[in-house]
Amino acid sequence: MKNPKVIYILVGAFCVLAIIAGIYAQFFVKDEDKNNVILPSFNTTPDDQVVEKTAEEIKTQFAGLFTNVLNKGEYDTTNIQKLVEQNDIVYSAYDIQEKKENYEVDIHLPVMNIQGEVPSSFNKITQELFADKASSIMNSQSTVKTLYQIDYVSYINGDILSLIIRATLKEGDNPQRVIVQTYNYNLATMQKASLEDVLSYRNLVQSEVQTKIQNTVQKAKEEAEILVQSGYTVYNRDLSDSMYQLGNISNYFLGPNGDLYIVFAYGNGHHTAEMDIVLYEK
Repeated sequence: MKNPKVIYILVGAFCVLAIIAGIYAQFFVKDEDKNNVILPSFNTTPDDQVVEKTAEEIKTQFAGLFTNVLNKGEYDTTNIQKLVEQNDIVYSAYDIQEKKENYEVDIHLPVMNIQGEVPSSFNKITQELFADKASSIMNSQSTVKTLYQIDYVSYINGDILSLIIRATLKEGDNPQRVIVQTYNYNLATMQKASLEDVLSYRNLVQSEVQTKIQNTVQKAKEEAEILVQSGYTVYNRDLSDSMYQLGNISNYFLGPNGDLYIVFAYGNGHHTAEMDIVLYEK
């Protein structure tokens, strides 16, 4: 049996340390930090640190968004004038899965089911970019095998309705393309929600967002140059391109919980699946 005096000494030492820690927390630790006080020598496990997501983690998160549904939460859409009354304000007008000798398509093509010039202009872009391409593939007599997939997802945050469409296109031996188109519409003002509007909604400073864009693309360029040195063919990013300036950015949307995605999909104009994504999570 241990000597009782030794036990009393150990207990007394513990109490003294606890009192010292309490006094320190009372007078020297800020209120918001008091719950994180660690007694010396009794808990040396460091607190979890917030680690910024990597580009690949962001792309994986982005890819998982496309569920072909409208996520409107508790937003009341009953007073919105629709084109087709029985359908929701965003719905899939075409759901086509078809496999032929010269093509395979898996298409979920949405429409913005809202009356007005702005939604109409959005739907016209969808028709020209995605529906016409699907039609040409399915009516083609070409022997070149084509794979075409279209998915979308839509969210309402505040009064802003965001819709994003992603198409994956593989034609013959050409590199695969990933094409992205976004629409942002203010349900209250019945106008397009600009990137400036979205940044204001998220209380983000434009100059800081611009800096984050430049840093994100710069890092992607540096990583791409390493791949080129290893013999890979990758998309060459030009940091001086005006596409990276806030005033010229067209692909952005508010996702779940108001998370802001700014998307540079290089497949919109080139045969590539590469993209850079700037993410601001809430």
